[in-house]
Amino acid sequence: MLNKTLVPQSVAREIQAMIQNGTLKAGEKIPSQRGFSQTLGVSRASLREALLTLETLGLLKTEAGRGTFVATAGEGTQSASGHMAPWRYSDSYSVFDVFQTRILLEGEIARLSAGRLTQLQLDRMETATRTMEECWARQDLLSNVEADLAFHGTIVSACSNAMLKALYQTVRDQITETQRQPIPITDPERMRHSIAEHRRIIAALRNNDAAAARGEMEAHIRNTARCAGLSP
Repeated sequence: MLNKTLVPQSVAREIQAMIQNGTLKAGEKIPSQRGFSQTLGVSRASLREALLTLETLGLLKTEAGRGTFVATAGEGTQSASGHMAPWRYSDSYSVFDVFQTRILLEGEIARLSAGRLTQLQLDRMETATRTMEECWARQDLLSNVEADLAFHGTIVSACSNAMLKALYQTVRDQITETQRQPIPITDPERMRHSIAEHRRIIAALRNNDAAAARGEMEAHIRNTARCAGLSP
């Protein structure tokens, strides 16, 4: 039995596959949530979360008064002509605030994790980065972001400060959204740079260089924010 966190991801993966294999065609309207949730055998809450994730990734778009549609050619991620979905946490924090917080929080976490990562953890980060690259190439956007989350999560797991780790978990949903949000306007060149930045972070951590790890992480998050049109 999948837990409540994994069910929406599983549903999102199934819908992404339907888009990629043509079951759901570009420009086609998604079935009503009631009918679609019954077809997929999941709750409407899980379906809504899955649809929000896919909209953030640029695979779906919602039009007021009309419904949710599969994004058409030119609205996807392989060109810079896509548009980011509305920021879903605007009632609490702006996307700018979250990126700014990420720079402070994850930069310090990277610094404190230097010298504490095991060889297995470093290897996992290498694997996650390679997976990001491979999944982007085949436009498996869900797996691309999941690998990105695994990369950052591994660093957090090695942090020596328990309170910083707890703070990260408190805002993890918002952090996750900033890792999805720029995808629709991320061109292949930016993704190549992002993957290279991951490898520089790994190198700094492998060398137990705390200052470099912090600097590389902060630069990586700032560059991601710039991709989203922000300069925190």
